[in-house]
Amino acid sequence: MTGVVAGVDIGGTTTQVALCTEDLGIVDRVEVPTPAAEGGTAMVGAALDAVRQLLDRTPARLLGVGVGAAGVVDARAGRILVASDSFRDWAGFEVTAEAERALGVPAFLDNDVNAFLRGEATAGAVAGEPDVLGMTLGTGVGGALWLDHALYDGPHGAAGEIGHVPGFGELPCTCGGRGHLETLASGRSIAARYGERTGRTVTAEAVAEAARRGDPDALAVYEAAGAGVARAVLIAAGLLDVTTFVIGGGVSRSWSLVEPSIRRALAAEPPVSGRPVRVLPAGLGDDGVAVGAAARARAEIHRGAAQQTARWTTKTSQARPHD
Repeated sequence: MTGVVAGVDIGGTTTQVALCTEDLGIVDRVEVPTPAAEGGTAMVGAALDAVRQLLDRTPARLLGVGVGAAGVVDARAGRILVASDSFRDWAGFEVTAEAERALGVPAFLDNDVNAFLRGEATAGAVAGEPDVLGMTLGTGVGGALWLDHALYDGPHGAAGEIGHVPGFGELPCTCGGRGHLETLASGRSIAARYGERTGRTVTAEAVAEAARRGDPDALAVYEAAGAGVARAVLIAAGLLDVTTFVIGGGVSRSWSLVEPSIRRALAAEPPVSGRPVRVLPAGLGDDGVAVGAAARARAEIHRGAAQQTARWTTKTSQARPHD
């Protein structure tokens, strides 16, 4: 395959776009604001304008585009099913149809956490691993599952969503449930738990800075977050016999604060298989979702080319006269 594939990460605040080569190396990238309050047409339009901007800077033939988007998506139909109230007119939006109409190339849609894991399993920290659970600790906590070298999203598209499994206490979750991992390990929850202990209203980044200075309340919050992640790892290891985990999202930037608690909890209660567990920080950083979206587009383009070749081979062999 010659040319480039575009990967797009549409987030609530910013949209990341990358042009990738055949081996998923990034040729160029750009970040633009996401006009989330202006609706789906504006959001996708801003992303596609960013793709065009990159193509103007790096002339190359665009082969396809992959999009990773927040919310519940129908990856096969290429549309958003459910979105948070941070996005206007996003639920129901036909993402791939709009991208294909505007750019004239095939387009593909994934949930952003699925795209993150695809990127890490294809070109990141767990590249080549057959079985991985991915977690993103951002504003919320997302999860995705990679089995036998392929993304497994389950019959209802919710496989791997460890962030909303109960059993992590009794705190109310933003989804309406209680005791979910998100109540301990998301950026929003880290800030909230610190506020409960101190009476101060700060960001998760400020809590991380306080923890690095030795603030005992901040350290306790990160201890609880890491212990929660470890519990989620053990649940997944026990149910699925998966022993490789990759952690991304904004909270993972404070890996030195989260990792010690994870290690202590895993050492105290190893998985039932007895196999060693690897928990790794993401390797692609902010590019993970865009690279994963590009990887999906690349794979689909290859699959389509292979199917076309197979059809042509069958047609020509049937047309040959028999001896």
